[in-house]
Amino acid sequence: MVKIVAVYVVGAFLIFGMCVSARAGIQIGGENGPLLHGFAEAALGVKLSDDTTKSDSFNYGEQRVQLKTLYRPDKGVLADWYGVVDAKADLFLDEYFGGKTGIDVRSLNLALSPREWLDCKIGRQVFTWGTGDYLFINDLFPKDYISFYIGRDDEYLKKPSDGLKCSLYAAQINADIVVIPFFTPNTVFDGDRLSFFDPFQAGIAGIESDRRLVEQPAQVENTEVAARIYRTLGSYEAAVYLFRGFYKNPVGYLDESRRELYYPRLNSVGASLRGPGLGGIVHAETGYYQSVEDTSGKNRLIQNSQLKAMAGYSKDLGNDWSAGGQYLIEQTLDYGRLQDALAPGDYVWDEVRHLCTLRLTKLFKQQTVRATLFLFYSPSDRDTYWRPSLSYDISDSLHWTSGANLAWGEEATTEFGQAQRNKNIYTRLRYSF
Repeated sequence: MVKIVAVYVVGAFLIFGMCVSARAGIQIGGENGPLLHGFAEAALGVKLSDDTTKSDSFNYGEQRVQLKTLYRPDKGVLADWYGVVDAKADLFLDEYFGGKTGIDVRSLNLALSPREWLDCKIGRQVFTWGTGDYLFINDLFPKDYISFYIGRDDEYLKKPSDGLKCSLYAAQINADIVVIPFFTPNTVFDGDRLSFFDPFQAGIAGIESDRRLVEQPAQVENTEVAARIYRTLGSYEAAVYLFRGFYKNPVGYLDESRRELYYPRLNSVGASLRGPGLGGIVHAETGYYQSVEDTSGKNRLIQNSQLKAMAGYSKDLGNDWSAGGQYLIEQTLDYGRLQDALAPGDYVWDEVRHLCTLRLTKLFKQQTVRATLFLFYSPSDRDTYWRPSLSYDISDSLHWTSGANLAWGEEATTEFGQAQRNKNIYTRLRYSF
């Protein structure tokens, strides 16, 4: 633990030292060359409970430098098509895994506008849509829940994918079409850094878990396709969503004897509406998940089809206060058939799950200090997850954030109940340039 604190302190000094000369950005390639920006960050997350993960003292300790640039050619076809090259990568040193170093390419893509009605972006990028605040129904693109639960910046919740996005614009309606040829799953708890409920261990497991997650191979027939068709209706934006691909969580058993889980095929259709109402902003979203490999609901080894619906409301309360709340309901279809198919010792969840969220935000000191509480609570699962945080803009370049991840639950099988041993408090110091 002493070593980790020392690394954090040294990292904080390194942030100041390496970024002084980069205060206004680094110009590369002359007047028309790309401008390099980014940040350097040191972070530490201390655990509040013992566990069987790799460390009982901390679950987050890293140094990270992000570099990003946009490049616009001034000659050639790319210039004629308003081409833009977007590149962003993180270099990190992860003390949790003994000083592991690596590069995380967050984006590397080419954006083109060959026609007035068409924009295209190809390469590594983050895909996202939908109306929820930390809740996702029709946003079926990959997420990183380990980053979310240890205290990394919200940017890291959404994982990048390699693919193509085309946006089409018409007088009355617009559309986004996404094609992802290489399957990217959610980053879920694996027992090394965060413990989780492992049915093969019949309880919460850490490093003793030996389950295997088998991803879909890179084949043409495994290409994922998503679409959003949207338009404005007065002051509201309405959208319809379509998806053909795979579940992003391993909700299928490939081989029970070998403890292998996989990502079954998924089709979905949904809709959303967002706009002013009740003196604030209201939103609603719904979706139908078709479990393609278990349409009858009789296969106990594969997730059943589901219906999901969500409603939310947010409002500026004045005096630098704001609040927002959401209500989500999820219903497992063909639930009776699933119960009939269960084997002795199988774990089963409720047919209907209810989830509420609350976000409270208060700004202080000329809006340079932000205090936030985000709360998840499920009355059906009887579990909860609290995310308090406090951030301070020390200067235009220097930013400090501290917070906590606090989960509780009556049952280890629920979403937040399985995370109850992963509680931590964290702090991050970032210098942007």
